[in-house]
Amino acid sequence: MSEFIYLDNAATTPVRKEVFEAMKPFFEGEFGNPSSVYEIARNAKQHIEDAREKLAKTLNAESSEIYFTGSGTEADNWAIKGIALSKKDKGNHIITSAIEHHAVLHTCEYLEKNGFEVTYLPVNEDGLVEPGDLKKAMRPETTLVSIMFANNEIGTIQPIKELAEIAKEGGAVFHTDAVQAVGHVEIDVKDMKIDMLSLSGHKLGAPKGSGALYIKKGIKVEQFIHGGGQERRKRGGTENVAGIVGLAVAAEISHNELNDERKRLTVLRDKLIKGIEEKIPSSRINGHREKRLPGNVNVSFEFIEGEGMLLHLDMHRIFASSGSACTSGDLEPSHVLLAIGLPHEIAHGSLRLSLGRDNTDSDVDKVLEVLPGIVQRLRDMSPLYNPGN
Repeated sequence: MSEFIYLDNAATTPVRKEVFEAMKPFFEGEFGNPSSVYEIARNAKQHIEDAREKLAKTLNAESSEIYFTGSGTEADNWAIKGIALSKKDKGNHIITSAIEHHAVLHTCEYLEKNGFEVTYLPVNEDGLVEPGDLKKAMRPETTLVSIMFANNEIGTIQPIKELAEIAKEGGAVFHTDAVQAVGHVEIDVKDMKIDMLSLSGHKLGAPKGSGALYIKKGIKVEQFIHGGGQERRKRGGTENVAGIVGLAVAAEISHNELNDERKRLTVLRDKLIKGIEEKIPSSRINGHREKRLPGNVNVSFEFIEGEGMLLHLDMHRIFASSGSACTSGDLEPSHVLLAIGLPHEIAHGSLRLSLGRDNTDSDVDKVLEVLPGIVQRLRDMSPLYNPGN
């Protein structure tokens, strides 16, 4: 296969070589079930506990506060449903934002059908939740506030510590979906006053099917998956030992490289944004200019649709996205772009380019070489485009 440029790291990332090597033993001789008592089972159990300790250190958490899951989506579901059920005697009100991942939004919609009330906070044109809006939305019966750390489409990073403090002042548990943030920005759950945090391995160089939920000590949450006594009787199911080990190694490496990689990606991101704005008229960068993930570029182009851009980029072996990977096959425009105020016709013409550790300066140059021509060709075919205006 010929070389390609992968710019969809927000959807998934390739497994790091170091991670793959760390996982290999658990597909071979170290295949024991951690719930058994003999040697290879005890070894597997110890590797899980070692992984728990590694992951905890990257978040400044205690190892006893880390619970492994099968995905970020499972972690979101567990956090939201678990708190809603455990605190239903106190209240039935949940607060989230209008730009959450569907793992959060659809979970909240499910709870609404089952007697809970949900407030969906608006965001400003940069995709930021205003702390004042959260303060106004708090009620005595509010049990949970769930606001994502960084948006998966436009990359905007929320003022998490300030939002968490408001939630705690109101007596609510604060959860954040940090799937896009872990390994890419600094996170300190203690300093940021975070009660629960969801993460996913395949966004930082670990395999798909690995995730975790941080639950602050003292937070009572209902069990989500019933079965055996795994994860300290909180999450039934035989552990994915290889995935857990891979997740911890990827998180540790990403944490150690974070400062250098963040600086490197920020330079590439800003070069890409600058080039797009200079070379392609009627383009709009979505998301906050500074408070955004280092590798995220989300741009809308007037008079065209995102799907056409993706197909033309694919012909150049440049792989990107028009939004969240979970909804990229949907004909409806992004709920995130609509929430920041874009009209339908512009929201449809969006492109997400998410840079990762394998991307280079030459990748950015190649995109800036071919993208302007692609946009112009698509505009020339559009009945809405009038270059004379």
